[in-house]
Amino acid sequence: MVRLSSVHPEPPPVIRLFLGGDVMIGRGIDQVLAHPCDPALHEGYAHSAMDYVRLAEAANGPIPRHADPWYVWGAALDEWSRAQPDGRIINLETSVTRSDDYIRKGINYRVSPDNAECLAAAAIDCCVLANNHVLDWGRAGLSETLATLAHLGIKMAGAGRNLDEAAAPAVLDFHSKGRVLVFSFALPSSGVPESWTATRESAGVNVLSDLSLSGVARIAEQVERTRRPGDVILVSIHWGSNWGYHVAAAEQRFAHALIDDAGVSIVHGHSSHHPKGIEVYRDRLILYGCGDFLNDYEGIHGYEEYRGDLALMYVAGVDAASAAVVSLEIVPLQIRNFRLARPSSQDVEWLQQTLDRESRRFGVKVGLDTAGRLILS
Repeated sequence: MVRLSSVHPEPPPVIRLFLGGDVMIGRGIDQVLAHPCDPALHEGYAHSAMDYVRLAEAANGPIPRHADPWYVWGAALDEWSRAQPDGRIINLETSVTRSDDYIRKGINYRVSPDNAECLAAAAIDCCVLANNHVLDWGRAGLSETLATLAHLGIKMAGAGRNLDEAAAPAVLDFHSKGRVLVFSFALPSSGVPESWTATRESAGVNVLSDLSLSGVARIAEQVERTRRPGDVILVSIHWGSNWGYHVAAAEQRFAHALIDDAGVSIVHGHSSHHPKGIEVYRDRLILYGCGDFLNDYEGIHGYEEYRGDLALMYVAGVDAASAAVVSLEIVPLQIRNFRLARPSSQDVEWLQQTLDRESRRFGVKVGLDTAGRLILS
């Protein structure tokens, strides 16, 4: 672990946050858990979610059926136990519903409400929902998603029954350490249909129309309305395409402006199926793309050069007094048999070299420690 800012003689509390990328526990993964939905799909590529199970098994061997809720997290469970983050935040890119009211959009993810117990098994504290799959099964599916997560005691941000709910932050209260406010937004560049935008009267997603300064001003105003002295602000953004390492100049300007004008400590970016570059700006952390944390893509051909099977756990430490990010630990994992496993040393080195290459344009070097975790300098 590398310190990113100066150490105080009597350091204030540090809030440690696990940040995960896209978690897609629907479709094939839903089918191997104990209480799956109807496997019927409406895709040109596959007509049953079981097709994805068969593809994964053909690639990497048998996958158990009726798996327990802990199964999918695999090696991540030990890492969470070791790292002991105060809060765990993911982008849940799956509708939690048995609704059959699907939206015609090519790919539709859903996990049954009973199987969503796997989120509680991982002690997830907050699911950000502003993404291009949360309404795959209509507004009835969104309503069931919101109700199920509330029943599980998981906070939400980025979607709601109206615009006020969708725009409201999730408030994570760590008592003596302080609070973290999690705001969640989606950009059209990630594939969110315009019709999904929440309004005063209708349910939907918290959508930013573009990366203009007016969008920053809107976020800064929301932050100012809800923050208390000492609150840490995290903005989670679903933006950009699924594949490719390019970070647009507009995205960097927007991230910097969030830090400069809205006092954001962490920009938690996602949408790409693989990790993208990292920047440290004014002692604040910008993750331009966290990559997928869990998916059912095993055995699907195309884009192999990006190694979408390799996943990263990000654990950031935030100084509760200054709101500066003082540490970052990155743990490499691999999605195999629909669960998170330990990657080979060669795969870890590939991840380190790739993330180092993509982060150097932001003045960040990524190395390896003796435990096989990625570190910044």
